[in-house]
Amino acid sequence: MKRTNVNKNFKSVSPRKRLFRFALYGLASCAFGCLPFALSATTANVSIVNFAFSPPSVNINVNDSVNWTWAGSPHSSTSDLGLWESGVRGTGAIFTHTFTSAGSFPFHCSVHPFMTGTITVQSADVPPTVIISNPTNGSVFAAPATLNLTATASDSDGSVTNVQFFQGTTSLGSVANSPYSVTVRDLAAGNYTFSAVAADNAGTKVTNSVMMRVVSPEPTTLTAGRRLSPSSFQFSYSATVGLSYVVQRSAASTPRSAPLDPLEERVEERMLPIPTHHPLLDYK
Repeated sequence: MKRTNVNKNFKSVSPRKRLFRFALYGLASCAFGCLPFALSATTANVSIVNFAFSPPSVNINVNDSVNWTWAGSPHSSTSDLGLWESGVRGTGAIFTHTFTSAGSFPFHCSVHPFMTGTITVQSADVPPTVIISNPTNGSVFAAPATLNLTATASDSDGSVTNVQFFQGTTSLGSVANSPYSVTVRDLAAGNYTFSAVAADNAGTKVTNSVMMRVVSPEPTTLTAGRRLSPSSFQFSYSATVGLSYVVQRSAASTPRSAPLDPLEERVEERMLPIPTHHPLLDYK
């Protein structure tokens, strides 16, 4: 039980802050969010067959590799810039080269110079960033809850093409332009995980997730007031852990000339749950 002093003349209510902490929901947002789908090195394949490189042009990223596989007459994979040389090989041979810098790299067959190809190497993509700004991780709402699921997203070396929102594994929709937000309505009591997945122009995706809880408020009770001084009295209340409350009041009191008797002063108090934490209403 928490006690709050209320001025007898009903000029003000002096709230004390009350902050509820939940170990289950004490994770920071990025504790299980901010997860980029990192690009891993890949290998492209080029066949050497019928006096041609197939395909003749290949696009890869920095640190990717290319495998040349021989399937015909003796040929070579020879860099025009002198960066690699496979030597002349025959059917079944494989030669691999890894590209560690961006640029355009032409090559040819030293035996048949008319056989040419090009490897284009692109700089590695920097993943975008995404953060769910509402709701905050570990927040508590009263059922039935309606909230605007909102995220911020950016990309330092390109652009964000869309942000997709999820409730668990269920898609809530995709938003192409800022502000990135969807509305979730009528959430029943329970635990929820929401995620935002941002994709950039290179196809790289990053995820941020938060957990929140929706509770069904228990009936709130108040005790009869007890006078502490000529200007204040005290009451006790019970409330649902995790919710913030605002006290609404009405009163009728005896005239000042009449005897001051606590029983003659009638005070009606209601405790109303509000849907989320408020900096002025969280009691501590």
